[in-house]
Amino acid sequence: MAIFEVKNGTVKPVKLSQFNSEKELQRLVETNLGAIFNCRFVASEFSTGNVHAGRIDSLAISEDSNPVIIEYKKVASSELITQSLYYLHWMKDHKGDFEMAVNKALGNEIEIDWSDIRVICLAPEYKKYDLHAAQVIGANIELWQYKLYENGVFNIEEVHRKITTATSHEHESNNGKNPVMVEAGRKAAITRKTATYTIEQHSEILTEPLSDLFNDVREYIIGLNEAVEEVPKKRYVAYKTSQNFACLQIYKTKITVYLKLNPDEVGTMPTQGRDVRAIGHFGTGDFELTIKSFSDFEETKHLINEALKNIGG
Repeated sequence: MAIFEVKNGTVKPVKLSQFNSEKELQRLVETNLGAIFNCRFVASEFSTGNVHAGRIDSLAISEDSNPVIIEYKKVASSELITQSLYYLHWMKDHKGDFEMAVNKALGNEIEIDWSDIRVICLAPEYKKYDLHAAQVIGANIELWQYKLYENGVFNIEEVHRKITTATSHEHESNNGKNPVMVEAGRKAAITRKTATYTIEQHSEILTEPLSDLFNDVREYIIGLNEAVEEVPKKRYVAYKTSQNFACLQIYKTKITVYLKLNPDEVGTMPTQGRDVRAIGHFGTGDFELTIKSFSDFEETKHLINEALKNIGG
């Protein structure tokens, strides 16, 4: 991808640059973890003890309170994937060590969600063998590629993440159904098969009218973009691309939606909405919508779309 600087109606190519050291890259990411990966910093150069004799470059916790391991390379290296896999298995066997590190860095109020562990590899490039290895391994390892330009532009792009494929019967004929609705159902079916927490666990308290509303809200959100994932968590259902943009909490008489929107930029505050920046809540997002009826949903669904745009979706 070529980058150009536009000046007085002409373009000038911006040359690639590089970090002076791997540590410089690491410091930049750790200082800006919230903006880059939407995570909170826990520790740097974390020792795995005398037996394992390793050091995890960066430990963090995701917006969904999942453990995060980040490993860096200044040059392409196949060791990055195997090293990250080694640390992933260490983490699964040493949950207490991570919990102690989180308590020390962020306090003991955080409830860690062990249903998922994110492993992020960040390097300037990957060889085709590395990409193939990540696919074959099947572990939850994300490969991110970065580029640094001479004008200070820092670009990162995800090049691999574990993807669950649908079974053959999930690809059968749509039978005249709305293709967006069919796709929403397919993604939900995949989630039911793979998630530690399920949609059914969240929706079992719903009465029939609200159950229909819940399904409409889900199908609308999933249909916004083919990259949208539905991820049931312990206390809410998250909808994300590179990061969460909407989280649903289910109650007997209402659905609460938390959106990645700045309440100050919403304009006229809808009657269903409120600013929750100073109010504790599960799920990510500073703007809350309370949906009790189909009319509530119709009046506010555009805000869900705005939240997706807000994260670059």
